[in-house]
Order: sequence, then C-alpha cells, then structure tokens
Amino acid sequence: MGLFSQAAFYTTVNHLRDLPQHGGREVAFVGRSNAGKSSAINTLANHVRLAYTSKTPGRTQHLNYFALGDNNFLVDLPGYGYAKVPPDVQRHWEQLLSQYLQTREELAGLVVIMDARHPLTELDETMLDWFAPTGKPVHILLTKSDKLSRQQATLTLNRVKSHLAEHFSQCTVQLFSSLKKIGTEEAERVIAGWLKD
Repeated sequence: MGLFSQAAFYTTVNHLRDLPQHGGREVAFVGRSNAGKSSAINTLANHVRLAYTSKTPGRTQHLNYFALGDNNFLVDLPGYGYAKVPPDVQRHWEQLLSQYLQTREELAGLVVIMDARHPLTELDETMLDWFAPTGKPVHILLTKSDKLSRQQATLTLNRVKSHLAEHFSQCTVQLFSSLKKIGTEEAERVIAGWLKD
C-alpha cells in the first residue's frame, strides 16, 4: 500500500485563520497552472478524481487538504501564473500562498510540479526563492516527461539538476509521468522520508 493510497478529502481553506490545527505534518503540492499538478496527485493516490483536474487552468483556488492517515496531510495549493482571474483574486491567492509557505510550521516539505518541456520558468524560480528561507526541502516533479524522448528527458533532468545544485541546494528533482505512471515510487520515497523525520 502506497503512502497516498489512503488519501481522502479533508477540508478546503480560503483564509489562513481557517488552517486546521491537527498537530501532524503536511506536504504541499504547488505548480504553474496546467503543469499537471492535479494529475500528479491523482496518480500518486491511484485515484481518478481525488484532486480536480481541468483543462481550464486556475481551477484550484483554495488550499485543499487530503488526509493520508497517521496525522499526515497532503495540501493541494492554487496554481500560480494564471492571469485570467480578477487581480484581487490573484492577490488573495498570492498572499495566502506566500504566508502559508513561509509560516506554516506543520509543513514538512514542498513538491513543485514543473512541465518537463518548460522547466524552471521565471515563476518557478520565484516560487523556489520564496520558499528557500524556510530551509525546508523541495522535491521537483518534471511532469509530462513521456512527451519527451528518453534522451531529451535525461538532458532536461541533468540541466535542471545542475541549475538546482548552483542556486537551490535544498531541492531534489526527478522525471514524472502521470500518463505512464513513471516516477511514482521515487516520489513516494522522498515524501515518506519527510513525513517520518
């Protein structure tokens, strides 16, 4: 049984004051709109509709909590970088996101979803910069890696690895494909390690 196989919807939060007081640990998933975040969560949970996937970017507008058992939680965060929402809504997300990421004590680590075809965008770098002061670990899933040839995927992975080594030493990275279920075991291993610490 995988770490995420017990995942069940727990609560939705739109304001920091509503964050659950559970005394356990959380792992948050974040990524640019349409990078494949919801699909990655569903693949890890082996569940078709746990996180809501949509062709429309920006569907996740709150912090969605999923209970994993043992007082551990997965938190699905709003996608960033999607402009087609009203500016005040966008500001609210950004404030909610940054405060949650920088101040949440229960947060054990951050999983950042990047499309393997366009990794390390300016927004991705901003997210890593935002989170770096916490000193907490980051694991990057390069999703949709099945859309690249094996050689392209390896080159991309190596390029991202060397960039991270230089600029974000607290980050690890791997290839991932929701479609082909590539990389699920590696992701689970990393995240399980954070929740055990």
